[in-house]
Amino acid sequence: MFSLTEVASLNDIQPTYRILKPWWDVFMDYIGVIMLMLAIFSGTMQLSKDQVACLPILEESTNPKEAQNLPECSTSLLATAPTPTATKDLPDSVAHELLNTQSTPLKGEGMKSQPEPRGRKTNLDYQQYIFVNQMCYHDALPWYNKYFPYLALIHTIMLMVSSNFWFKYPKTSSKIEHFVSILGRCFESPWTTKALSETACEDSEENKQRFTSGAVYKKHVSSEDSSQSTPLMETPTVQFPTEKLIAEAPSLTTLDKKDGEQAKALFEKVRKFRAHIEDSDFIYKLYVAQTAIKALKIILILSYTSTFASHISFCHICHPKIESLTGYDQFICTHNMAFMLRKLLFTFMAMICLYGLVCLYTLYWLFRRPLKEYSFEKVREESSFSDIPDVKNDFAFLLHMVDQYDQLYSKRFGVFLSEVSENKLREISLNHEWTFEKLRQHVTSNAQDEQELHLFMLSGLPNAVFDLTDLEVLKLELIPEVRISAKVSQMTNLREIHLYNCPAKVEQSAFTFLRDHLRCLHIKFTDVAEIPTWIYLLRSLKELNLIGNLNSEHNKMIGLESLRDLRHLRTLYLKSNLNKIPTNLTELSPHLVKLVIHNDGTKLLVLNSLKKMTSLVDLDLQNCDLERIPHAIFSLANLQELDLKNNNIRTIEEIISFQHLRRLVCLKLWYNKITAIPPSIGLVKSLESLIICHNKLETLPPALFHLPKLRHIDLSNNSISSIPVEVGHLHNLQHFAITGNKVEVLPNQLFKCSKLKVLLVGHNSITSIPESIGQLVQLSQLELKGNCLDCLPFQLGQCHLLRKNLLFVEDHLFDTLPLEVKESISSD
Repeated sequence: MFSLTEVASLNDIQPTYRILKPWWDVFMDYIGVIMLMLAIFSGTMQLSKDQVACLPILEESTNPKEAQNLPECSTSLLATAPTPTATKDLPDSVAHELLNTQSTPLKGEGMKSQPEPRGRKTNLDYQQYIFVNQMCYHDALPWYNKYFPYLALIHTIMLMVSSNFWFKYPKTSSKIEHFVSILGRCFESPWTTKALSETACEDSEENKQRFTSGAVYKKHVSSEDSSQSTPLMETPTVQFPTEKLIAEAPSLTTLDKKDGEQAKALFEKVRKFRAHIEDSDFIYKLYVAQTAIKALKIILILSYTSTFASHISFCHICHPKIESLTGYDQFICTHNMAFMLRKLLFTFMAMICLYGLVCLYTLYWLFRRPLKEYSFEKVREESSFSDIPDVKNDFAFLLHMVDQYDQLYSKRFGVFLSEVSENKLREISLNHEWTFEKLRQHVTSNAQDEQELHLFMLSGLPNAVFDLTDLEVLKLELIPEVRISAKVSQMTNLREIHLYNCPAKVEQSAFTFLRDHLRCLHIKFTDVAEIPTWIYLLRSLKELNLIGNLNSEHNKMIGLESLRDLRHLRTLYLKSNLNKIPTNLTELSPHLVKLVIHNDGTKLLVLNSLKKMTSLVDLDLQNCDLERIPHAIFSLANLQELDLKNNNIRTIEEIISFQHLRRLVCLKLWYNKITAIPPSIGLVKSLESLIICHNKLETLPPALFHLPKLRHIDLSNNSISSIPVEVGHLHNLQHFAITGNKVEVLPNQLFKCSKLKVLLVGHNSITSIPESIGQLVQLSQLELKGNCLDCLPFQLGQCHLLRKNLLFVEDHLFDTLPLEVKESISSD
């Protein structure tokens, strides 16, 4: 037999799970406890007192047929028991009759004589009565009378197990445990209290405004509004319509750093848990299944229990077939626990019926309401967090169950489903962490000696940034939400902003300041929607850099036609994958000076719109998969610098047309597949710089060295084997690079270029350096590494501007120089 403490463990659910037990589950648990007590009580009674008392039926008094129709045992007895001991467990009236039927009165010392016994005499002694009682207990007593306590105990345990099975099943218990843990932390989080308190504060202020005429109002300002906005800490996170007036809520106490970190962790846990549980409805199905199983079990118990309830009676006729031992073949028996068992059985049935009614109500609740959907509409109406999303499937079902315990749990939990709430927390934590002193430590000086601040992967833009009044360049990278407030007007030196994958929103007064002061803007994006529309209204902007997907299918979406309003724009940099140059860019032609298109390998097909951009001075078409020099370029009369880096150009016969570009001074054809330079290059008399490195050149035309203004030549990384002697005609040559070719001899005419400052001839096949190198008195940088030299000429000492840090040569060759030359070159 089970003890109460052993069975109670089956219903010992962790106290934290109580929030998922609605009233019907709690009520059924209490009913289960009552049924358990009934089963244990009846079992205990049966073990201690469950007996039958049997008397033989005398043939001369009645026949067996009449014995079967005997009335209640207490009104007619046909036999007597031999001793008083055998009557100790019988009713008093029966015991009195049995004592009166003894054939011989009991006599003893000091005892008075007994009256003459009445009734019929039997020939059974005490042991035979015990034996007959045991035999009839197993033969005549119905099985339900004997096993009712055990059946009741088994049924009760099964119902208890069924009630709590969803808390124990591994696939559901893990999710439930996680949910209860998160729910408890969300309920107790200081951020929940702060957020709801702020909502209550806003509500009270709104109610106060209805009756107070002197209240101060302000409009919620979007990026397009023109009214004055509030600081970020006081700006409501929710986007209300611009017509709705809200009061300025007082600033609440900032959370501790530890509490803020815990709240941020809770937001992340809620987000991951929602993604994990909202995809399935397994918990809901399991709960419905266990409730349905309990209902079926109740029907089964009631069906056979009601059938066997009538079998519990006092009188039973027994035929033990032991006539050879006792002399009697029929006995009439009375069950002394029949009355109590019947009462306990009907009580048990009443509890089962009540349990079944509650179970039916549970099924009605499960199928009547859409438990796979949960709406936070009331929470959204009662709070300022109007973006709390509705949830579905198991997530919704768990919240419905929690509502049966206390609806306040789901209200406080909804705070952690709101992105507005999360952004507000990030803003508070961010301002708490990034103070003015910490930001000041991150300010550096860039190459242009400008004060620069670079912020990377923060949750937002700290308010203290706007207190850095001497900042000139602000770089923001991978910040999910940037809000530029009116305090930016304090940054009077700010001229350049970088927004790398940072969607930015600007308040109206802040936009007014940026419109008049911002000069350079860099925007990197992955989707065209990330480009802020306000950038097209920055009338003082001089340089705009757009890096992202801007192919022709999205040209209309990005609104490049709005660039025509940028009247002061001089430089436009587009790093994208354009198929053609947008025709709307021609609106910029009157004032655009520099255009850079870096196309990431996408073939640029249509370039006709370039013809209208006659004001261009600098044009870069990089990585555009061009096979020839575009003819549209030859219409750019003011062009001074052309860069066609990293294309697929093989021939440059069109270079003859460059003679019409009277102002072209720099031509960059590097990183292509050019095999030859046509002699017509000699017609481009204005050319001062030619960079044609990383191609497939094998020879150089003499006409190249008849360009009188040529100062810079870079022929590195080709297959050139010789340098024409005409190189000596370049009297203005200052930079000559032919590194990484197949040159074997340096002509003496090269050293007649007395203005040469940089000579790079490394990684060739040169065997000796002419002594005439000493004529290059202005030489300051020399590269000789990677050749076949045995020594260096001591005339290097005549190059008084050459120093060791810009002399690139092997150490053993440097050691061949005379000591005084080495000291001269090594000196500061």
